[in-house]
Amino acid sequence: MSVSRPRSEQDLSRFKKDLLDLIGGEFPADEEKRVYVEMLFNIALLKEEALDLAELRLLNTAFKELRYALKVFKSYRSVPKAAVFGSARIPRSNATFKMAKEFGRKLAQKGWMIITGGASGIMEAAMIGAGAKNSFGLNILLPFEQQANWVIRGNQKLIHFKYFFTRKLMFLKESEATVLFPGGFGTFDEGFESFTLVQTGKAKPRPIVVIDPPKSRFWRSALGFIKEDMGKGELISPEDLSLIRHFQDNDQAIEEMTRFYSNYESSRFFRDKYLIRLHNPLSNNELKKIEKNFKDILSAGGFELLPSAEEDDNKDPKLCRLVFSFDRSNYARLRQLIDYLNTL
Repeated sequence: MSVSRPRSEQDLSRFKKDLLDLIGGEFPADEEKRVYVEMLFNIALLKEEALDLAELRLLNTAFKELRYALKVFKSYRSVPKAAVFGSARIPRSNATFKMAKEFGRKLAQKGWMIITGGASGIMEAAMIGAGAKNSFGLNILLPFEQQANWVIRGNQKLIHFKYFFTRKLMFLKESEATVLFPGGFGTFDEGFESFTLVQTGKAKPRPIVVIDPPKSRFWRSALGFIKEDMGKGELISPEDLSLIRHFQDNDQAIEEMTRFYSNYESSRFFRDKYLIRLHNPLSNNELKKIEKNFKDILSAGGFELLPSAEEDDNKDPKLCRLVFSFDRSNYARLRQLIDYLNTL
């Protein structure tokens, strides 16, 4: 049976049916199997798109990189991880190197793992502190600077990427926090990407912390620019700065990260509402306080509890589920709601 290039919705439906006939079955009811069929469908379409060889190689390499990275991370999904960024050029004698090393050690003691670019400088320092057992290296293939450091070299948790965009996706998808030490363009690129995706709701809420040694002006200067030039220029919302927290003490930074998950467990969009999962139950009085203090983020209705865990894709019956009609615009205020919930 030949499969021709579809030109309309009717042709698309016929094309899918032809593809199903080729693999010998009906369109599956199981959602996972449906995804596989959709993937095969899109791969089959590539043959008809007349892409050039370079474009096909890009798609193929990106798919292979993501498939392999997901496989490596799969066994560690239950362990919280921090994506740690910073300059590859900072020498071992520098106070920032020593601070990053101590940060990695203390965070690992809290039961966290770290994900870095796997190279020298801050990445090496954090990995020395955390140890190879608690480290992932997402190495980008560059002709300079980005060779894997001795801590992670040869480890099965060292993953090599050709493309920055696949590497960026895995940094964000597989971590629960973003940590920035002083660095150059790459550090700011990764940091502002986390900031932008959380600010716009394209990534789930997370702690974003910036760290430098006492007396350093690095982050104070950078945040001052954001506050003075972006904030007062009304280029960002006043609440946006609350998404980034600055520390010059490792213990305080780690406390910020772990406290974020002290009551808050996770969140997602649920039908036409937003769902927040919590470790601790909420009383009616607490619901009233939440509604009073955070009514500005509601698009309709109020705050309520989801009565049954069976309605959620996370079936853990011990979790409390807060649901509300979120306006989908003020994610900085959503972060402030999570901060409040972590005090309960």
